[in-house]
Amino acid sequence: MYRHSRLAAVLGCALAFAVAGCASNSAMTPAAGGPAASALVQSGAAGWIHSGGVVYHTPKYMVTRSNVTPAVSGILFNYYGGVVLTAPKTYLILWGYKKYGDPDGVAKLLQSYLKSMGGSPYTNIYTQYYQDISNKKTMITNPKKQFGGVWDDETDAVPSSPTDAQVAAESLLGVSHFGYNANGSYIVATPTGHSSSGFGTSWCAYHSDTFSGSKMVSYTNLPYMPDAPNQGQNCGSNIITAPSDESGTDEGVTIVEGHEYGESVTDPNPGSGWYNGSAGEIGDACAWFNIQNDKFRKKTYTAQPMYSNASESCVHSY
Repeated sequence: MYRHSRLAAVLGCALAFAVAGCASNSAMTPAAGGPAASALVQSGAAGWIHSGGVVYHTPKYMVTRSNVTPAVSGILFNYYGGVVLTAPKTYLILWGYKKYGDPDGVAKLLQSYLKSMGGSPYTNIYTQYYQDISNKKTMITNPKKQFGGVWDDETDAVPSSPTDAQVAAESLLGVSHFGYNANGSYIVATPTGHSSSGFGTSWCAYHSDTFSGSKMVSYTNLPYMPDAPNQGQNCGSNIITAPSDESGTDEGVTIVEGHEYGESVTDPNPGSGWYNGSAGEIGDACAWFNIQNDKFRKKTYTAQPMYSNASESCVHSY
């Protein structure tokens, strides 16, 4: 669990610089003329790693069902000065899905789900949160079209267990393919049999951020959920009766991606957006609690609730 400190606000300023520029009274500004990533690493800022030719932040993990703690209520999430995704957009990178197979139809489900999220009561939960950069407050919006496209990357072999640096590098290839969007959530979906170490035993997915030059990139490592231990149950398979728009085997796909997307939107650089020192991010506070089938426009998918500051509770809509 990422421990918050005053440094989160400092990191938020550095990230804001990459996107919009820090306020004149900020505690830290990246070196003039240098990329924000280099400034963070050179300053020794906590949580930043330089490996495999990329700079990325220590991931923020979604725990498995066996590692979850009880849901919380009656608390508030605080804003720590960093950027959020105010006009969110998803970009799906199917890394080697054609080469290694997709026995459970995850690719089709992911595309259908991501196309349906925008404008839904579920993603409207995030509109109560905002960023305040250079004394300009901007609320998160919930546009109907939040799906930016899909890319089947079959260029290179996928490592049997991709490292964090390799996943971050793949997200940057996605940026090269789709183009850069400061409000983008770049989802690296790894194929069956090729998940990062710890998947299904300690965690189900994670989100983090890296840099394309001086530009922050929010990305998610989304493994193949049906591969989780206990026939996928550690990461959501057959958790409740599945809706008609997905199978029981694939329920974890929408539960976990929904969790990671909400956290990427409200806290793209973990700990510098909306965060609570004891509960983590707004998905963590409600993980694996009160799972239900939610309406996403004309489709229905299985989802966990997300935390609402307005009601100080876990909710499925706002």
